[in-house]
Amino acid sequence: MVVLIGVLALAAGAVPASASPDFTPRLPKTTGALPVGKTVMHLVDWSRPDTWVPSAGSRELMVSVFHPTFVPHGRRAQYMTPLESELLLKDGEITSLPYDLFSRTKMNSVADASPMGRWPLVVLSPGFTKPRATLSGLAEDLASHGFVVAVVDHTYENVATTFPDGRVTECVACEITRTPETADAFWKKLADGRAADVSFVIDSLLADWGRFVDGSRIAMAGHSVGGASSVHAMMADSRIKAGINIDGMNSTPLTGELTRPFLFLGRESQYAPGTGEQSGTWERDWASMTGWKRWLVVRGPEHASFTDVGLLAEQAGLDVGAELSAERTSVITRRYVRAFFDEHLRGIPQGLLAAPSSRYPEVRFCTPDGGCA
Repeated sequence: MVVLIGVLALAAGAVPASASPDFTPRLPKTTGALPVGKTVMHLVDWSRPDTWVPSAGSRELMVSVFHPTFVPHGRRAQYMTPLESELLLKDGEITSLPYDLFSRTKMNSVADASPMGRWPLVVLSPGFTKPRATLSGLAEDLASHGFVVAVVDHTYENVATTFPDGRVTECVACEITRTPETADAFWKKLADGRAADVSFVIDSLLADWGRFVDGSRIAMAGHSVGGASSVHAMMADSRIKAGINIDGMNSTPLTGELTRPFLFLGRESQYAPGTGEQSGTWERDWASMTGWKRWLVVRGPEHASFTDVGLLAEQAGLDVGAELSAERTSVITRRYVRAFFDEHLRGIPQGLLAAPSSRYPEVRFCTPDGGCA
């Protein structure tokens, strides 16, 4: 099984000095001018059974919605529960940190602050085994610049999802044995299920948050399999006007042509053209994309560096094996993701997406035939 923090190649050992009992992990400060609120939603799709456990009944999802607010101060939102933190660390076989560590993570967003304004909507999907909390840093920053951002927990696909009645579901999909003969079917089921989840979340937000969400300006991004699922969600739902795949290998070929804008953003070591199986899936998808598209790779990060996992591990004094710090990778990710959404949801041209930038020399622009510059 691909474990949540196992990809960090963390060594067991003594507790790092920075992870003393009173150590508090922190998300980076937001870079926008708007205060951010966080609202947690429990959604039930009565129209379909659960993807992985049909006997559980209708598909249930937990969604964190980050949004601009008039409220700059108040009780800070909770990053995750102590039990979720414990299961996260145990799944990664990390024994050198207090099990409740990530539940103490200090966020910028105010819990249950009232939303204000009317903004473009961005849906974020995490990687396989990863809870929605791990994309909170990116979500908070986007919200501070005037987006409503819905981060989805895909139930039974991550280490822990806590529901309002106290139930905690774990990763049933992780326990499914995948052989070379069954792997393609597994990843197709996952991609199709995530596409259905995302469409349902969009339906729910337009119904319940229509006052605050501009239904004509909707986009999606995700990390790892969440990024790979973005293109499938776009193919299934024409309301999604633009999409981003952050460091995700798409095992399931597209079934047609994608004419809407798409951005690939990933590690140079794995996703520069011609580097192997992972970059090969981007080359295949690139050929099916006939609209605006960019292929960007970053020198030096590891897979987890694009999410809060790498950032919080780095704060705790753990070596994630990256040449580029997770803090710097976070800066790059937030800046390029926001530029993409500003251009394609707001119509504001972004020079950052036109050519390499001296401010971000780690980022290279690639094409399948021309390599990277």
